[in-house]
Amino acid sequence: MFQIIFNELSAAELSALPTALQLSLLSEFQILPEDLDRLEDPKFGRIVRDGKKLYRYRASGYRIYFEPCPQGVTVHRILHKNTLSDFLFRSKLPLAEDDQLGRTKAFWQLIDEGAKAQRSP
Repeated sequence: MFQIIFNELSAAELSALPTALQLSLLSEFQILPEDLDRLEDPKFGRIVRDGKKLYRYRASGYRIYFEPCPQGVTVHRILHKNTLSDFLFRSKLPLAEDDQLGRTKAFWQLIDEGAKAQRSP
């Protein structure tokens, strides 16, 4: 069975949104098992650091960061586009958005927070 798994942080980020927006995001984030074979498609951004790959999907002004897992996909973070845009604007890095994110420690700290939250009792 193919599943979309939300870690604690991404679930909290999603639940903090108004219900109508939650439903809109989830209806836009339609990812199927066959999509995992096409993650190089332009509709997915790719962020890489130290061999770890995350993928980005844009939906309703939000960025959904996920990675494939044996059950389907794990959603690590759901961030408003202005959060990232403001960060990228302030950092003034001359690369594309996904390249910039892959090179920033702050982004990976956001992702690591979700992994740590899953392991706590």
